[in-house]
Amino acid sequence: MKNLMDLLQGQLSGGVIEALTSQTAGADKQQTNVAANMVMQTLMNAVAKNAASPQGAQALNNALENDHDGGILGSVMELVTGNGPVANSRSADGFGILSHLLGDNIFNVVEMISKGSGVNRSGAMNMLMKLAPVALGVLGQQKKQNNMGASSLMDFLGQSQQQYTKQNQNNNLITKILDRDGDGSAMDEVASMGMKILGNFFSK
Repeated sequence: MKNLMDLLQGQLSGGVIEALTSQTAGADKQQTNVAANMVMQTLMNAVAKNAASPQGAQALNNALENDHDGGILGSVMELVTGNGPVANSRSADGFGILSHLLGDNIFNVVEMISKGSGVNRSGAMNMLMKLAPVALGVLGQQKKQNNMGASSLMDFLGQSQQQYTKQNQNNNLITKILDRDGDGSAMDEVASMGMKILGNFFSK
């Protein structure tokens, strides 16, 4: 089974990146690509953090069963562009998902993505809101396809995070900021993190 970050990156098609670029004043495709990948890294870490306890994993399991079964993945372009209906409005509630996953950290995350990618803050917030439902849809689809319960979800998320962190040290920085012990020096490192992500694209 692929780790969650590989699956999330698989949703960032050329069409999705183009649509997000067109919605972000002053951004080019490379900046949008970096920002979108930072968004997906952040969402993976935030979901894993929320599901790190049995109670958290059960709450996530219930949310996926009720609202995020993966059906939204058939409407990703409609969700990103805003053109056309999305089947389940609760599954598309990006702000609600972010409020639950990030809480007071949402503004730190927006600042981190903006600094790391060069996109403006409103563009970073837009990408978070558009991609959060996609991330939970991917996770819900995996749960459904692999018949996961709360404890297997917890294992899958923990393993995905560990595997991705081994390959990408910048993931540690995102975890630090999500833990709210990211001080000014951690935020200062964010800009170079964006360059590392960009370098990873060219090495593929």
